[in-house]
Amino acid sequence: MEYKASVNKLTQPLVKYLIDNADKLRLKVDVLENGCTIIDAGIKALGGIEAGRIIAEICLGGLGTVSISHSPYTNHWPLSVNVHTGNPVLGCLGSQYAGWSLSHEKYYALGSGPARALATKVRDGKEEPVEELYKELAYLDSSDSAALVVENDAVPPIEIIEKVAAACKLDPSKLTIIVTPTSSLAGGVQVVARVLEVALHKAHALHFPLENIIDGSGSAPICPPHPNFVKAMGRTNDAILFAGQVHLFVKGSDEDAEKLAKDLPSSTSKDYGRPFAEIFKQYNYDFFKIDAMLFSPASVIVTAVDSGKSFRAGQLDNALLDQSFGL
Repeated sequence: MEYKASVNKLTQPLVKYLIDNADKLRLKVDVLENGCTIIDAGIKALGGIEAGRIIAEICLGGLGTVSISHSPYTNHWPLSVNVHTGNPVLGCLGSQYAGWSLSHEKYYALGSGPARALATKVRDGKEEPVEELYKELAYLDSSDSAALVVENDAVPPIEIIEKVAAACKLDPSKLTIIVTPTSSLAGGVQVVARVLEVALHKAHALHFPLENIIDGSGSAPICPPHPNFVKAMGRTNDAILFAGQVHLFVKGSDEDAEKLAKDLPSSTSKDYGRPFAEIFKQYNYDFFKIDAMLFSPASVIVTAVDSGKSFRAGQLDNALLDQSFGL
């Protein structure tokens, strides 16, 4: 795989739009003493669905489009987020995936978005990506600025901000951190907009050749926010697990495309069948004890572009979606 696009450069206009239209989007913008720009999309600021839509496009590294529409495909939840990218591997795995673990004392958050593709560390005297995934993608970005999206209800401490800037080899004044609590409208939208990304991540876990995934789209219902973090997180996951729809276009054999379609849906997981918040509680709130195969869309279509054949698997579960969403 060879990528020439800069996910950080492509997102600069989107980040600028958030800052320039902060009042309209109900965001709060602060510049810290070290020069780092913080965009609050739901802590003290109200934020909203449109802010979440733009933040989702930033997470995709400027390589995808995210739209909001009404769709009748679920029984009771017509408001949907729709995602498309013609560069799904780089956009979803190389930018949107929340793969950067950030911690300092009691603060912990996952970082997603284009700054991940700039982050390096030195190991055994050699510079390498912070995340192993970038070795497989054979991609590291080069940019004079960066943006990172953090899913948390508090602004990261200065120690984390300095760590991120240093890993990206940037002065903090060239770094923008967007904070989106999962319990906020903006946070909910940007998480549900990962419907395509979770399909890519599971395809990777299933060892499907990433270079054979050439295009993709997905949609999922926007969940009602909830003030409780666990329930809010549960709803964002359940929107994808119970009602996420993804269409992938792949190269290769029909047999491989059919197998991918069969293995992708969330219902193939041993943990499928209850709202995510209940499963999370069962495992004593240890995220890593949950079956990794659960995190995938409810329904998938895989089109083998070499033959023109399509394969479908999985189905929506309106009853579980209603139970999760509190109807």
